[in-house]
Amino acid sequence: MKEPVSVAAIQFEPTQFRKEDNILRLLALAGEAASNGARLIVMPEMGTTGYCWMDREEVAGYVETVPGATTDRFGLLAARYQCYLVVGLPEVDARSGLYYNSAVLIGPDGVIGKHRKTHPYISEPKWAANGDLGHQVFPTPLGNIALLICMDIHFIETARLAGLQDADVICHISNWLAERTPAPYWINRAYENDCYLIESNRWGRERGVQFSGGSCIIEPNGHIQSWRDTGDGIVSGLLHPGAQGRGLLAERRPELYKELMTNTFMWNPLDFFGLYAARPLPEGKRSHIAVGQFEPDDDINVNLSRIGQLAARAKAQGAELLTLPELCLTGKYRAPASAITLRHASVGALMDLCARLRLYLVAGMVEDDGDGNRYNSALLIGPDGLPGVYRKIHLTAEDKTWATRGSAWKTFDIPCGRIGLLIGHDLDFPEAGRILAMRGCDIIACPAALDLPGPIDHPGTSVPHDYPIATGASRHHWLLTRVRAGENNVYLSYANANLSGLSGIFGPDTFAWPRREALVTEARGLAVLEIDTSNLDSAYPTNVVRRKDLVAMRQPHYYQPLIQVAGGE
Repeated sequence: MKEPVSVAAIQFEPTQFRKEDNILRLLALAGEAASNGARLIVMPEMGTTGYCWMDREEVAGYVETVPGATTDRFGLLAARYQCYLVVGLPEVDARSGLYYNSAVLIGPDGVIGKHRKTHPYISEPKWAANGDLGHQVFPTPLGNIALLICMDIHFIETARLAGLQDADVICHISNWLAERTPAPYWINRAYENDCYLIESNRWGRERGVQFSGGSCIIEPNGHIQSWRDTGDGIVSGLLHPGAQGRGLLAERRPELYKELMTNTFMWNPLDFFGLYAARPLPEGKRSHIAVGQFEPDDDINVNLSRIGQLAARAKAQGAELLTLPELCLTGKYRAPASAITLRHASVGALMDLCARLRLYLVAGMVEDDGDGNRYNSALLIGPDGLPGVYRKIHLTAEDKTWATRGSAWKTFDIPCGRIGLLIGHDLDFPEAGRILAMRGCDIIACPAALDLPGPIDHPGTSVPHDYPIATGASRHHWLLTRVRAGENNVYLSYANANLSGLSGIFGPDTFAWPRREALVTEARGLAVLEIDTSNLDSAYPTNVVRRKDLVAMRQPHYYQPLIQVAGGE
């Protein structure tokens, strides 16, 4: 294990059209951090120039090459203090003349490497080309350093590429807006890739845009080590490179991730999914769906009674779909007798219940396939029977003592929309939800028995966000499940058997305020939410759950390392 490393995130409000003043201020802040012992110092996206540029003509006087005059100035500071700096600036490629939104890693000997923003936000196409350098990790004496810029981190694939290259830390520079920070997306990317994340965000307003501040140091378990709400300043922290191991990365199933290399939302999804009259998206509509939270018993009859009660309550509130916890029918695996086949009387009882209530139900069980294999399975049962079964793909350590790994993703079309199934630990792997989203799912139903990290609360922010963006304190600022829904533009119906975990239904847009979600905050209970998969009368989807903006903007040509199995397939 390497020695602990002192690090710093600089929070700064640049002023447009005053590049020299911005550079001097950044040099002063970085120098202060370095003089206090920081070895890695990260500065905001476009920190030298400001961000909201109208077009190439307007920004032309402020772009420069890398290496160039500005990186040379920061290089002198890095040499003086024997430290490493990440600087955000608008770059011009000397050969092509194209402009890029870039992050540069500078060490005591000069420029080490750079990242050109690959996934542009709405403003970048006014002047910048999409980045063309992919997603690199740079080895340094401090550890392996990855660079990402703002919108890049909305996409599960970018940080995952860093994690698979053994990044110790992701330096994420941004001009983040429209929510309280530290942003839930930042926390997710550190947690799921088992690495530190240093976040340098700007604050203040520019051309009417309010930026969020919240610069911070996030640990591999998602814990926020230190942060700053607003104003210019330095956020200090400590990294322990190499201490975290590979964690979740070692449990991936890349042989099942091949679909990550496709882009199913490149074309109009209303046309794409109906091609060859195969599986057109179901006609959308408004529906109510529900989740029930309880801790399963070892007695199937006790569980059937609880399921029946929750199903009746859900139906009374208008629900058409109810998701229940992992292993809710059988209880946990205790012995071979815990496993039942799909022909068991209890499964028939659930079919009768769904037929009587005209309700769809997702419920978990220990399944015996009749050939000596046992699976942690989720059943989708409807008024007309059993549409299908999903067998858990990512197993926990406890699962591995008795269960066989599943090997197929499952999606189904029901009146509520297209639904995909996951179970518990699958949610820890961002690839799982992504694949179901790419198959056109409106809903992901996830029975679970998890003690997820979090929730992480927020004390409130003094940043004057525009109404209706929330600024007050929140007990549930970060929930991994909420981000999983938003990053895939799906409704996530998450029913947890672990009473310390929050069950809920989470909406398809994490930046929509007020949030479209319903939580179960008591030990046992039911939550119901109205969902909408309908469209206006249009030839192209008008609903985010059908349009899937964040899925459509993926750039699969960079993603091949995500599907490589051990041995280099």
